[in-house]
Amino acid sequence: MVSRDRDEEGRPRQARPRDELGRPLPYGTAGVEPVSEDPLPPLETVRFAIELLDQGRPFSAHEVFEARWKDAPEDEHDLWQGLAQLCVGLTHALRGNDTGAGRLLERGNARIERYLASGGPTYGLDLADFRTRINRVAGTD
Repeated sequence: MVSRDRDEEGRPRQARPRDELGRPLPYGTAGVEPVSEDPLPPLETVRFAIELLDQGRPFSAHEVFEARWKDAPEDEHDLWQGLAQLCVGLTHALRGNDTGAGRLLERGNARIERYLASGGPTYGLDLADFRTRINRVAGTD
């Protein structure tokens, strides 16, 4: 039987350190600082995720956007889920998984397109610039 890492409430939680692309490292190895699973307010979410991307941590940026998506009003789900998918798509591209990257980038871009058509708030994020940046770094532009 395999023992799983658990938090104080007994829920499964990954305690192994991770590298900047979210890959697990051996216990006792220094990894990147984990991000909180608690959602941030929208403007803080955007600021922190961009900061993480600037640090070369797209997987962590994905986690920040994912936490916001799960806590956001339903009419903003496409925005936050799309941003999370773009970041994890970039993560796959940087890991060398071109097929997975392409699929997630396609899904993320489609969600962002749907959201743009709805006219919802973007919280100061230039979505066209963000998408261009992600696709350029992923090598899919």
